[in-house]
Amino acid sequence: MKLIGMTICAAALCVASLGADAGQTSTKSKVTVKDGKDVDVTGCVASASSGSGDKYMLTNVADKKGAMHSYMLASDDDLGKHVGHRVQISGKAADRGDGKVEIETKTKTKVEHGDDKETKSKSTMEGDLAGMPFLSVKSLKMIAASCP
Repeated sequence: MKLIGMTICAAALCVASLGADAGQTSTKSKVTVKDGKDVDVTGCVASASSGSGDKYMLTNVADKKGAMHSYMLASDDDLGKHVGHRVQISGKAADRGDGKVEIETKTKTKVEHGDDKETKSKSTMEGDLAGMPFLSVKSLKMIAASCP
């Protein structure tokens, strides 16, 4: 969790330093699950966008004990067409056992009087990533057009 805080602070400092002569700033983040446990889970796709790109979650995922969980989905595919659908996803879960998650952030700032600026940052988290519910999407199968 410390690494996430440091990454966010570093990104904020980069954006703040660019803000002095900034016109328009855009930030894109990409999350990749490199290691983790292979899982097949069923749940509902929901939008989790926060204004800086399309992000999606898998909600209402029940484990063997019946407890409900949610995962942030890591995929290069456009999952927007599945929002509201009940789906089965095969992929790697970073919060079960040893996991490895990479986060790449690119910030572009268009400057009114001068050269445009671009900053990039990359961080990696490894180990037992409990509390980091990321799920890579290897395959997706729609089960129902709506969620209960």
